[in-house]
Amino acid sequence: MTKGRTLTGIAFEVAADPAAPGLPVVLLHAGVADGRMWDPVWDDLVDDRVVLRLDLRGYGDSTALPIGPLVHHLDVLATMDAVGIGRAHIVGASMGAGVAVEICLVEPARVASLMLAGPGGSLIEHPSEWLSAVWRAEVDALKAGDLDTAVEADLRAWVDGPSREPREVDPDVRALVGEMQRRAFEVTADWGDVGEDELDPPALARLGEVPAPTLVLVGDGDGDAIIEVAELLADQVPDAKLVRWPGVAHLPSMERPAEFVVLVREWLASNDD
Repeated sequence: MTKGRTLTGIAFEVAADPAAPGLPVVLLHAGVADGRMWDPVWDDLVDDRVVLRLDLRGYGDSTALPIGPLVHHLDVLATMDAVGIGRAHIVGASMGAGVAVEICLVEPARVASLMLAGPGGSLIEHPSEWLSAVWRAEVDALKAGDLDTAVEADLRAWVDGPSREPREVDPDVRALVGEMQRRAFEVTADWGDVGEDELDPPALARLGEVPAPTLVLVGDGDGDAIIEVAELLADQVPDAKLVRWPGVAHLPSMERPAEFVVLVREWLASNDD
């Protein structure tokens, strides 16, 4: 197992023998998390593959300001280059799912398959009333300098989901997500007006061009905006399959890690080539 940083400051961890069978896997975290969100599934996934996880810029230990705007998909591709991964399966959660689709559109030959859990980020075009309210609550709290309220707003939205109370959720999951989200707020607190450069045309307008087999996973307790994106992906990506999990919200890999590992393993095995 190797931990390191790219020359541009992206923190990463890569595990398993390079001679392990099966194509490598790249794990991309949600916008309320960092690479630690994969802790519950990490040990099981590294048994028979090279597995790379990283902190996207502005999260976890990837604290270096970008030169120019943020371009997450280029940071991921550069990290893959740094650790010697040419072609891989890419597993993305929420914002990470949007980054995964962008990578597939920019460098399709490097993506064997996509697995997108609770897809969001750049895949959201028009936020629902629910999502707009979530964003307002976070922004208002941050403007007031109230990190506790900002973190709790995100926990209520993304961990609990719109239909559950905090007492119905594993407190360890809540605690870890809260720690990761607070870290992201602290890392970027003094970044100023750093912009984010997305694809033009955006990924959402190019779903029909995604060539990789794609598995979309969504919890039925997630927000309406995310469920809508999941259904859109399943409808517009040429080779896509939609899986719905009852009783979970936005982070299925953290709520049901054992089931998530089974699903990932089966998906990867069916798409190794």
